[in-house]
Amino acid sequence: MTMPETATKARLKTRYLEEIRPALIERFGYSSVMQAPKLEKITLNMGVGLAKQDSKMLKAAQDQLATIAGQQPSVRRARKSIAAFKLREGMPVGVAVTLRGERGYEFLDRLVSIAIPRIRDFRGLSPRSFDGRGNYTLGVKEQIIFPEIDYDGIDQVRGLDITITTSAKTDAEAFALLMAFGMPFSAKWRPRGFDEAIGVVSEPTDEDGARVKADEEQDGDPSTASAATVAEPEVAEPAQDEPEQAEPTAEEPEAPAPEAVQETEAEQDDAPEDEDAADTTEKESTD
Repeated sequence: MTMPETATKARLKTRYLEEIRPALIERFGYSSVMQAPKLEKITLNMGVGLAKQDSKMLKAAQDQLATIAGQQPSVRRARKSIAAFKLREGMPVGVAVTLRGERGYEFLDRLVSIAIPRIRDFRGLSPRSFDGRGNYTLGVKEQIIFPEIDYDGIDQVRGLDITITTSAKTDAEAFALLMAFGMPFSAKWRPRGFDEAIGVVSEPTDEDGARVKADEEQDGDPSTASAATVAEPEVAEPAQDEPEQAEPTAEEPEAPAPEAVQETEAEQDDAPEDEDAADTTEKESTD
């Protein structure tokens, strides 16, 4: 008699069923539980361009991706020949694996809680990597961020692409779902339609130029707005002083007027002296 196997659910899936899905239904106003977005699959793809020269490279990539995903990957082969790349049809060019169900939730849990925090100089995932239909793709430069990989046992550092496929119809719904799963997205460039309903302040999108400019003035340098207001009176002050400076220039020609008055006064003062001299001459002539 065989004992019945008790399948244990991934903790992220349990959290989705108990917490995340009811919150999404309330946020977007779905009329049915089936309308709520959910995780459909996760695809891991690792390119191995040197596999056409060395078969050991392909074997090492297969082993590493199998260790990361917990599932044996399949080999991807070239679909056509390209002479410039010395590539022939049928040559192995990479390995890929698709995770569904419990394995997909389990991998996403490890990715969010363990692997991503080990990325060097991490500043948040870009929210602009959605494809417009609710699917998100991110690139990992080093496979050593996964703790399952032994750093001393690898032949070289390789990167891989991770594509998360959801049932969401819009990027805003998929973004809300992944945010609820714990994906550490950056604070800027979030999809249009996402707001503060799930407790995260949204930022303007790349298309909203006016909103981006207003947000930069508030968050970044207030100097752009304040400098304009401060500079206005400084520019206006010379304009007000110009007429004041013009007044003395208009009066400058009148400055010689006092000298002319003095000259006339001097002439008047000289005139009596001439008259006295004339009287003196007249008297002398009579004498």
